[in-house]
Amino acid sequence: MKFTEEHEWLRPDDDLIVVGITEHATTQLGDIVFVELPTVGSTVAKDDEVVVIESVKAASDILAPIDGEIVEVNDVVADDPELVNRDPLGEGWFFKIRASDPSQIDDYMDEAAYKALVD
Repeated sequence: MKFTEEHEWLRPDDDLIVVGITEHATTQLGDIVFVELPTVGSTVAKDDEVVVIESVKAASDILAPIDGEIVEVNDVVADDPELVNRDPLGEGWFFKIRASDPSQIDDYMDEAAYKALVD
């Protein structure tokens, strides 16, 4: 697993990358009440806004951490946004992306570096 400074996580899954937000992010946001997911088949570039989440505290955009094609979205979180709070590193993922350049994931922090960042 890799982590961004924006509190996203990336987990390789065969030839895809699964993307979600960290427990730290959910704690900062509070109860998530709305999730708007990207369109399957859309091509995104690193730093494109791809997910909109709204919580009781704020609305936030989740940026694409890498270039690629959105190949699957987690419709469950659109129907049950609180799942992101309950299981942010598991069932609360947002989308799967087929990376144009899989080496982009190497630019991000490992778990130890991310823990140091949030501590």
